[in-house]
Amino acid sequence: MTPPDYEYLRKLLKDQSGLDLSADKQYLIESRLLPLARKAGVPGISELVQKLKSGAAALAAQVVEAMTTNETFFFRDKIPFDHFREVIMPELLRARAGRKSIRIWCAAGSTGQEPYSLAMCLKEMGAALNGWRVEILATDLSQEVLEKSRAGIYSQFEVQRGLAIQMLVKYFKQIGELWQINPDIRAMVQHRQLNLLHDFSGLGVFDVIFCRNVLIYFDQETKMTIFNRLAKAVEADGFLVLGAAETVVGLTDAFKPFPERRGLYRPNEQRAGFAKFRPLEAAAPKFSAIAGL
Repeated sequence: MTPPDYEYLRKLLKDQSGLDLSADKQYLIESRLLPLARKAGVPGISELVQKLKSGAAALAAQVVEAMTTNETFFFRDKIPFDHFREVIMPELLRARAGRKSIRIWCAAGSTGQEPYSLAMCLKEMGAALNGWRVEILATDLSQEVLEKSRAGIYSQFEVQRGLAIQMLVKYFKQIGELWQINPDIRAMVQHRQLNLLHDFSGLGVFDVIFCRNVLIYFDQETKMTIFNRLAKAVEADGFLVLGAAETVVGLTDAFKPFPERRGLYRPNEQRAGFAKFRPLEAAAPKFSAIAGL
């Protein structure tokens, strides 16, 4: 791979996905794109670049998918789910008692482990959510990982990562050597393909946004832009959950850290112009129906 080829791919990835590769990541490009080059019928990266330059849009989408990191597992990092159970849901149950509805967005939901972990947390709350309407929206740039998320089928290795055996037995059914999450849990999660670089105002406004371990791959300017757009997508008293290596500090004043809760943020009361609550086109059924309560 020549330096011009690498620079072309760096620009393509940044423009289409926000992924900001440093100058020393040629090895990463080669390890992930060589299999794609062979699949496309060309011997190497330089020939793949030539095909991309000829206007192969479908191939460009495959390049982005191959380079996008989809590392995830159930209840990843544990702390955000502690926040969800101990802080977020108790506060929202009080604050939303009048309307009995909660909207949750998992941005970059990948193959579904995060949104399904949240769904299991909600299921564990039992009668406390009886009669409530709870929506979980999972979005991702990759259509391939969204299809896996919709199916909810995981290998033995995948269910062993972060998932307690009690939860596995309770919420999954074994199919040969694979495990499929139960239909009532799958029904709690809606899926949409979405690029965070594009306008997402049409999704409406959420009470909770999980946007973990994706912005670390973006440059500072892109992070600032997305944070400010996320601020318009969360309710005034809602929550933003970031990954352990991510922060809003020094990037935006639209959010402020939640005291003594690492990775948890709330909108800054001093900012103005909150959007009004607006659900998805297809309204979710009440939680009692989708959770089997």
